[in-house]
Amino acid sequence: MTLAETRALADRQVVVPDPGSTLVSSSIRFGSGVVLWPNTTLQCLDGGAIAIGPGTIIFPGTRVVASGGVVTVGSGAELGEEGGFTIKADAPSTIRIGDGARLLGGGSLTLSNTVGTGAQVLGPIRCRNCRLGDGDSYREPDPDLRGGVLKGSGVAHDLHVPQGHVIQSFGLFAEAPLRRQSYFHPKRQT
Repeated sequence: MTLAETRALADRQVVVPDPGSTLVSSSIRFGSGVVLWPNTTLQCLDGGAIAIGPGTIIFPGTRVVASGGVVTVGSGAELGEEGGFTIKADAPSTIRIGDGARLLGGGSLTLSNTVGTGAQVLGPIRCRNCRLGDGDSYREPDPDLRGGVLKGSGVAHDLHVPQGHVIQSFGLFAEAPLRRQSYFHPKRQT
């Protein structure tokens, strides 16, 4: 988009505080209330497609590229807080990020991934072909009802983390145990 076209996203109820530092392909579909913070890139190449759901926040330093692939982001997701995030779907990959998902801390999603509703990737983790199960958001008081979580740093490849579970690693996630989230966030006794 040109600078004028990026500014005009406001007419579609997309908030762009600094249109001069925000790069957006014209074919991207936006829901209302999306926020594109400065220094973000959303790019479609070679027939790729990106759809961003309502109320999603894309923080500085985040890059979303669909190079022949498809990226869909649900409503109320948070992408890239604490250091940006890279999401890249090359053909024929599909990356799906569910409602209320949270991706932060400089990580990346490549190849095909499903980050379910309420799921989280926390830290500089390179995710390839992973599935994080649907659940409630990180605000849910019972941690075992939240979406699946990867946290730490390193490489996660071909993993499935179901609802209420987490893998924490500082290297190869395939070598780390799958635990209930209540292991890290004990439930309150009533």
